Amino acid sequence: MTSLVTGATGFVGFHTAALLVERGEKVRLLVRSTSRLDNVRELSSSSADVVFGDLNDSASLVKAAAGCDMVYHVAADYRLWAANPTDLYEANVTGSLNVMHAARAVGARRVVYTSTVGALGHTSDGSPANEDTDVCEADMVGHYKLSKYRAEQEVLKLAAEGQDIVIVNPSTPVGDHDIKPTPTGQIIVDFLNGRMPAYMDTGLNIVDVRDVAQGILLAGENGVSGRKYILGCENLTLKNILDTLARISGRRAPRVRMPYAAAFAAVALENVVARACGSAPAHPLDGVRMARHPMFFDASRAVNELGMPQTPVECALQRAVEWFRSNGYIRAK
Repeated sequence: MTSLVTGATGFVGFHTAALLVERGEKVRLLVRSTSRLDNVRELSSSSADVVFGDLNDSASLVKAAAGCDMVYHVAADYRLWAANPTDLYEANVTGSLNVMHAARAVGARRVVYTSTVGALGHTSDGSPANEDTDVCEADMVGHYKLSKYRAEQEVLKLAAEGQDIVIVNPSTPVGDHDIKPTPTGQIIVDFLNGRMPAYMDTGLNIVDVRDVAQGILLAGENGVSGRKYILGCENLTLKNILDTLARISGRRAPRVRMPYAAAFAAVALENVVARACGSAPAHPLDGVRMARHPMFFDASRAVNELGMPQTPVECALQRAVEWFRSNGYIRAK
């Protein structure tokens, strides 16, 4: 059996492909010609083949998926700021539909589509939300979330029409090989570099990226078509996360809590200056908007129905710290 993995040059995609390679399965990795290949080079083996293509090149997708029994669509444009927001919709909505259509055209048995908890609803009282929590397009904050929400709705339509597609919604993965890094990985890098003098009163559901990869493969094995599964673990406040990073790294956690209004004003000013200079802001304003409500989620469906593991988050944060340090992301203390 051969599986196609999109997004293997990235964070979650790398770990998904690595787990397939570890199992000895034949893997085909869809890679853009312009992507960094650091992660893919580590996957080079007799069971992993690299094919070049693009989410918006339907012909390349059909060629890549030909002969594949499973398609794991992990690739996404994960940015909280983009000079041209249209890029996010082209990759996350149009690109995802192209992958689904290519999988159907070649007769792939099943597709596992990687969405995000950002496309789900949240509760008014801050309690953990689940896959069935009410949500609508108006709840989406920023172009990244909106693009992923729209993509998920389109994928659900295809599943309702009979295509075998399982949807997974990872929460906030952390761990090694976060090469860009992701916005969450950037929080860890900023902390380790002493660039976080204060924190906001918010929270995230944190999960080991290796558990997310396990959850994606388990969804392919045990998931129900058209059903969504939150791939998460521990609900932690940002203060909890920073305190844990402090214990791991030996750096002092920030003690000052910044009110939402002050954070919004400061980052809004930074974004105005960045726009005037024609550069990307260090702290996207959408990140502050998202932090207004804790992103707490209940992953019990994935645990009970798929058998997703729940590795202690501190282990994943430890690996992240060690990997960022050993790969030159952290300057001298």
